[in-house]
Amino acid sequence: MHLSMHNWMRAEPIETTIARLAKYGYKSLEISGEPEKYDAKHVRGLLDHYGLKCWGSVTLMVDGRNMQAADERVRAMSVQYVKDCIQLVHDLDGKILTLVPGTVGKVVPDGTPEEEWRWLVDGTKEVYEFAEAKGVRVGIEPLNRFESYLITRAEQALALCAEVGPNLGVVLDAFHINIEESNLYDAIRLVGKDKLVDVHVAENNRMPCGYGDYNWQEFVGVLNEVGYDGALTAEFVAPVDRTPANKYPNALETNFEGLEIPPEQLKFIIDHGSSILTEEFYDWLVKVNSETLLPLINDVF
Repeated sequence: MHLSMHNWMRAEPIETTIARLAKYGYKSLEISGEPEKYDAKHVRGLLDHYGLKCWGSVTLMVDGRNMQAADERVRAMSVQYVKDCIQLVHDLDGKILTLVPGTVGKVVPDGTPEEEWRWLVDGTKEVYEFAEAKGVRVGIEPLNRFESYLITRAEQALALCAEVGPNLGVVLDAFHINIEESNLYDAIRLVGKDKLVDVHVAENNRMPCGYGDYNWQEFVGVLNEVGYDGALTAEFVAPVDRTPANKYPNALETNFEGLEIPPEQLKFIIDHGSSILTEEFYDWLVKVNSETLLPLINDVF
């Protein structure tokens, strides 16, 4: 296993992100699913300079992206977006794509269970075939019930895998499985080595590892037990406390001069319970996450 990290949680230049990851011992980046934003050649040069690799990417299912939508045009647009993310991973010599099929935060169905399942299977098959041709492995990520309504547990993701293809896998997120699985370790064992494509890590409160109630030694031990040898990809979203009980008064950025963040990305971050964080606080989050996990893994990629 090695330590990786997403970058969708903070709007900053990719140069800043990669330099920070290298400083705190991360081995790879799971880049935000924004194919139009990144020049793959430039990003590859940065990764090479800092001795990092691209692990993969994660789809950002916002702006109406929804592979299980009733509207055929929306489904087609969403499938093309996922293909573009796969192409980005391929161009960065990455390994995997984390696929969230439905719009994040959408909890009202568009059709009957049978209709939506058929739409999802058909779209995922198209994505899967494209990914196989590009040498990128796709993993379906179950979210929690407050962010999705169709794929929220490991067994549901495995059911989709069974209908689509043998190389389609599952991505487990410590924050989501802590909510949805009756036993999170049994969920890891159910998915197993052959199907477990990626593991996202954050605490039960979505703080970085070490600042919640997870026993990370036990968590990593179960991953070792099933033979998982991929990334532990940090995906913490620190909640912003606006009350006198705030433990982190340096967390919330109040000076927005020079910050460039698209409105839809800011909304996505706020919808996840956070906001724009200060450089000092975000840097600390990245640091303490690595300090918690690095002693527990071999960190080989």
